[in-house]
Amino acid sequence: MGIKKGCLAAGVVVALLAGAGACTSDGGEPVAEAAPTTEHTCENGTYAWFNVDRRDVLTGVAEKQKLGKGGGALTHEVTPLHTPRVAVAFQEGPAIDAEAVLRSLGTRTGDVDGADDDAGFTDVRRPAPDPRTVGTEMDGAGTFVNYSWVKQVVADFTYTCGTAGRTTGRATSWVVDGSGVLECSLPVEGAREGDPALAAARFSCGPHAPATKPGKGPASRPASS
Repeated sequence: MGIKKGCLAAGVVVALLAGAGACTSDGGEPVAEAAPTTEHTCENGTYAWFNVDRRDVLTGVAEKQKLGKGGGALTHEVTPLHTPRVAVAFQEGPAIDAEAVLRSLGTRTGDVDGADDDAGFTDVRRPAPDPRTVGTEMDGAGTFVNYSWVKQVVADFTYTCGTAGRTTGRATSWVVDGSGVLECSLPVEGAREGDPALAAARFSCGPHAPATKPGKGPASRPASS
């Protein structure tokens, strides 16, 4: 089995990071987006971040597709499961500029680096990536599943500044847009519980397929972009 071409999903990358964290279709992101505002007039305050959660989230998966000895194209379209967002939800206190909040979060997690700031991480109007993958061809037989994922960042914060009061809320963004292909009869190489590949296999391969269990085998996520 091998991938000839087209196994990458197009998307915006702020930082390309190795490794996988827990995966869930419920990323815990804010329930409402907050537009930039100047209600909080005190600037240069202090942010405190807690419950920082940086994880790979399955965003879409296709139905399994069986190919014969000669392989062929994977034609089953990826069905969206989760839509990542860039957003800030304020819970208590005066609202502050959402972009500033997200920049602070990105600095805290290493996804925004000073002058080399990528506006995508802080842009509340940033479009979600298209989870559909196209043009993937396999050169061997097997039962294959296409899937897509993002690395999502979610955290709670407090902002204090002078006597203007304290603001609390939650911010979310994402930094990697990737895709992968797995083969249902093979365990996923290096997969841990919560990996998007395992979640995709459990959606499409069936509960007893070898790909649904962590173990050694061919890599399911060759790259991301």
